[in-house]
Amino acid sequence: MNGAASVMQRFQPAEGQCQRPEQPQWFAVRTRSRHEKLVARQLASQGIESFLPVVTQTHSWSDRRKQVETPLFSGYAFLRMIHTSDERVRVLKTQGVVSFVGVQGGGTPIPDHQIEDIKTLLASRIPYDERPYLRLGQRVRVRGGALDGVQGILVAENGDRSLVISVEPIQRSLYVRVAGYEVEPV
Repeated sequence: MNGAASVMQRFQPAEGQCQRPEQPQWFAVRTRSRHEKLVARQLASQGIESFLPVVTQTHSWSDRRKQVETPLFSGYAFLRMIHTSDERVRVLKTQGVVSFVGVQGGGTPIPDHQIEDIKTLLASRIPYDERPYLRLGQRVRVRGGALDGVQGILVAENGDRSLVISVEPIQRSLYVRVAGYEVEPV
């Protein structure tokens, strides 16, 4: 038997042994405006596990106030599936789904622990504030305080958020702590 054939044999399952199917993973889909709940319901009715984190807010109108459940991340819903082309098409045909979140709409898996962390936070009822997503190395602008409007690159040193303000033509930078300041992406 030649080397290539023996290698192929070693990686094939023994007769009667099942190949393990790929494990389901979490994905995010973009939804049409105000279609998040509809998308989550329709995915669930198709047998696809879905998760739509919602928060209860008090909305006020001129004549009344009402508690309303709104999506935590407007325009998005989460689903857990085995990413095959058939399943992908089935999700994309769901009314209100615009696309998968990921490179060229292909869908990027979300680690299970991130979804579990959101579920845990919401179940705990601990107060939280939503913040813009900031990456280390991202250009940001300070909002408010003595540094209002200052732009720089967000860095962290010893777990502390700091800002590097650069004068690019002379290739010099200043480093300032922004732990107490609000920053936003530029």
